[in-house]
Parts: sequence; C-alpha cells; structure tokens
Amino acid sequence: MTKFKIYTKTGDSGTTGLIGGTRVPKHHLRLESYGTIDELNSYIGLIRSHPIEDKTSDVLFIIQNKLFLIGSRLATDDTKSDLKDKLIISEEDILLLEKEMDRMDESLPELNNFVLPGGSPLNGYCHIARTVCRRAERRANQLSAEVDVNPLLLKYINRLSDYLFILSRKVLLDMGKEEIKWEPNL
Repeated sequence: MTKFKIYTKTGDSGTTGLIGGTRVPKHHLRLESYGTIDELNSYIGLIRSHPIEDKTSDVLFIIQNKLFLIGSRLATDDTKSDLKDKLIISEEDILLLEKEMDRMDESLPELNNFVLPGGSPLNGYCHIARTVCRRAERRANQLSAEVDVNPLLLKYINRLSDYLFILSRKVLLDMGKEEIKWEPNL
C-alpha cells in the first residue's frame, strides 16, 4: 500500500479542487464557507481538550463529526458529484442541540444582562467558537445565494451558535465562576 502524501502541489497556482473535481480559486466563497467550518471544528476540539463534563464532551464530539460532514457538503460540487445524498443533516441533529441547550440551561441563572466573554480561558474559547460559528453561518448563507445549500445545514449552524453561547455560560457555572456582566456606562 502506498502512503498518502499530504502535499499534492496542485494548489500552488492559487486554486483548489472541490469534491467532484471542479477547480476554483482559493478565495472562492465556497472555500470561505467550508474553511470557516473547519476553523470552528478546531476551536471545538480545543474546548474538548479542557476538563468538561463527559456528556458535554460526547456531544461536542458528535458536533465535530457533523461539522466535518457539513464542511464536506459545502466542498462538494453537486454538478459533478452525488455525494450530497450521503451527507445528511437532519432535524434530529438540530433537536440534539436543542435538548442539550435545555439540559444545560436548567442549571443556569436567568440571564438579565448581556455578558462579556471571559472569566476563564474555556469560557473565552466557547465565545470564540460562537463567533466563528456566526461567521460560518454568514458565509454559508451567502453561498446559498449562489448554489443549493440544504436549509437544514443553515439551521444547524444557527442553532449551534446558540448552543455554544449556553455552553460558555455553563462552563463558568461548573467552575464556580461569575459571568462578567456588560456595563454600558463604563
């Protein structure tokens, strides 16, 4: 068996290949979309590397796998590949996020103020992931104006940013730390 090399040299000219073989410039919106999903997945991996409850770690692992699927879906040229039929995001995936938000929210105090990121590095990473998720959502929505993007994929990314916000609050609570309230008059 031949070992796979990570470098192909095919992108040296400023283009990259989509799933299906179509070559596009590296600044193409499709690459911005799935590249931002990849960035988000990296931050979620960073969150998982911290001490967190097992249930949350398990859910984040599922999310990472879904994000890899979403990135693959966004990287697929539907005119050249039938892969979209195999890369499915379902209502059950979205329901998992909602159930987890509800589970975490049960233990959280009522939110009466805007909160600032911080209080712990882990909280900060959750907020970075949340903002990267929002950027991924903007890129995917922008891409959907040009190519067919599954509406459930967009819904999943939207719900995921909400999940990450709740997670940012929950990790502080679990650490026994206070949320930092926004003080508009400072």
